[in-house]
Amino acid sequence: MENFQNAVSSFFQNLTGVLSGFDSITDLLDVLLVAVIIYALIVQLRKTQSVHMIRGIMLMGVLYVVVVMLRMQTSKFLFNYLIRDLFLLIVIIFSNEIRHALEHMGHSRFKRIFFPGGNDTEVADTVNATVRACASMSEDKIGSLIVFRRMSNLGELERSGVYIDAKVTTEMLCSIFFPKAALHDGAIVIDGDRITAARCIVSMKNDIVVTEKVGTRHRAAIALSQSTDAVVVVTSEETGIISIAVDGVLRRGITAAELRELLSGYLLNDSAEGDGFSSRIKKLFKIGGKKNGGKSNNSRKENNEKWDSIQEKNDEK
Repeated sequence: MENFQNAVSSFFQNLTGVLSGFDSITDLLDVLLVAVIIYALIVQLRKTQSVHMIRGIMLMGVLYVVVVMLRMQTSKFLFNYLIRDLFLLIVIIFSNEIRHALEHMGHSRFKRIFFPGGNDTEVADTVNATVRACASMSEDKIGSLIVFRRMSNLGELERSGVYIDAKVTTEMLCSIFFPKAALHDGAIVIDGDRITAARCIVSMKNDIVVTEKVGTRHRAAIALSQSTDAVVVVTSEETGIISIAVDGVLRRGITAAELRELLSGYLLNDSAEGDGFSSRIKKLFKIGGKKNGGKSNNSRKENNEKWDSIQEKNDEK
């Protein structure tokens, strides 16, 4: 116990010494640079879904404190060896994450490294381009699977495909899903106004219950919308029908106008909620999924009511 108290006392003495030495703008810039680097690392680690591994490392730290307090000499001996080579262990454990983070920084613009997503204008342009592309592919009976990232982590999905950093346009979407194109199989991921990956493989569960007879794309859309808060749009290769999947619910047979209305409701609300810096900080420490990463209940209610009104119009026709 005495060793632990001495360690804590020494830490605070060193911290006081560091803080007392701040007497120039250079020191302030130094602290800000470190803060930005840590923020960027957290953002990249969230994208690669390494949160559980970080929790494991934190648990090991707590165990080490307990070992020191209880004076467990054998365990302390092993922990000391681990801590001595901690930096090397972190590099080995997170080698894939570090490589992908560096690749992302090399391909991305500075703004998008720290503030992913887009503003209302960019999102509206993305919605319009997607709707036009889906209408064209529906008419030509070209199959497609388009995933819109919201707050959930889609790092694993993106890494399963081919990295792309392209602006969302009607021509780009149609060219990707053209049957003879190299990237037409699988899904594409859209983040803000950028296509981040194509030919992505969506893992599906065997226990998905679908009341209608649908193909692999539709089942993949349902599975992805169940495990994340992503909005998934599908065009059928067999029938040309446009569908949208959100929260594990597949809505089939929608028109281009209805698709624009639904996408605007889901994506533009997210853009408006995420404009502030405080909103970005809150999103940063949320672990994907619908419960933590989804929209507010009011937004969900509005979109459900919007879908109900669309269904009523179709029934009247």
